[in-house]
Amino acid sequence: MKLTTCCFLMLSIFLSPFSMHSQNFEAGLQLRPRYEFRNGFKTLLVEEEDPASFISQRSRLFLGFENEALQVKFSVQSTGVWGDSPTMRLEDNNALSVFEAYGQYQVSPQFILRVGRQVLTYDNQRILGEVDWAQQAQSHDAALLSWWLAGNHRLDVGAAYNSSAETVARIPYNVNSYKNMQFAWYHLDVNKVGFSFLLLNTGYEHGLAGASPKVDYLQTYGAFHQFNSGNFFGNVAAYGQTGERNDREVDAWYAGINLNYKLNTAWTLGMGGEYFSGTDRSESSEHIFSFTPLFGTNHGFNGSMDYFFVGNHQNDVGLLDLYGKLSWKSSKSEVFVAPHFFSSAAEVGAGYAPYLGTEIDFVGLYKVQRDFSIGIGYSQMFASATLEVLKGGDRDRTQNWAWIMLNFTPKIFQFSPKDLQ
Repeated sequence: MKLTTCCFLMLSIFLSPFSMHSQNFEAGLQLRPRYEFRNGFKTLLVEEEDPASFISQRSRLFLGFENEALQVKFSVQSTGVWGDSPTMRLEDNNALSVFEAYGQYQVSPQFILRVGRQVLTYDNQRILGEVDWAQQAQSHDAALLSWWLAGNHRLDVGAAYNSSAETVARIPYNVNSYKNMQFAWYHLDVNKVGFSFLLLNTGYEHGLAGASPKVDYLQTYGAFHQFNSGNFFGNVAAYGQTGERNDREVDAWYAGINLNYKLNTAWTLGMGGEYFSGTDRSESSEHIFSFTPLFGTNHGFNGSMDYFFVGNHQNDVGLLDLYGKLSWKSSKSEVFVAPHFFSSAAEVGAGYAPYLGTEIDFVGLYKVQRDFSIGIGYSQMFASATLEVLKGGDRDRTQNWAWIMLNFTPKIFQFSPKDLQ
């Protein structure tokens, strides 16, 4: 890190003071080890299976530059599990990867262009989010135009086009991602009330070996409303999906509501629900009625044990999640408990009730100092026979999950010529 600091200082010295007067340079680190005990995480374990236990870690370095109109950010990271390489290693199984690498230019006070690998996060991150809980997180190779109108209006328009390699002829796109994507997001703030509207088009390529690949297009559209009135705050959202996925027509929808009331400066009581339309398991038509939250930060919703929409439960029977939340917060600490009551939105099968189970999550967060925090959590799933049909495993076995995470986020270097004045 000393080498990085010296490089920035040398660059600053050689640049003309007349061109430097508003430039800023910074560098930072994040080291985030997390221990997990998985005894029924994402799916129900059967009686003879042993729980998993491991420590994963994110190690991230970011560099940033900014002046009056230009901003550049570059961050690399390594994610992996302790022990996945020998102690005397010739190479690491988890090499460095680029998480963010973008350039941004402010064309005018109201208009910004950003191009490169970047995080796309909007509203409550239900459709587009960073997925920061995952050690690798989520970013997109995209171009983004942001336009501010009259101070409280904002319009973002973005697009992405993906290929798996540089070629001289078209080859199938074999990466587990979209082939192309376009979106428009409009937001309006009125006092403490926010309104957002999203239109997202994603193209997914598929095809049989030897055949010309085909791109199916899926459209996601809807609105998000956030409000804050005294001690009462929350949000509501509704989205629809149409188009095609794997040669099947999509007709799906989602609705969610989250309501909170501050009992005093420390305690907050909340409740809400989410509904994802689903497809009956006996459905034999060419339609998909299951809503998919695509690029959302799904770990933050529908229970911490990730039984739904975190790499699973796609194009399935949908979900109704009714939940409550009681939280306590101080300047350095936060503790909350959140029960979830899950049901299917479509039929699982003859003789099976829609009730899937109850999950209870406990989470505690403590900020030791500005650049260091600790988090702990415990969750338990009380599954029904219907969930056992969907997931397999043994619902009569205790199914739980626990974790503890340390988060170090020091800013190791920050320099502005103003500091020398």
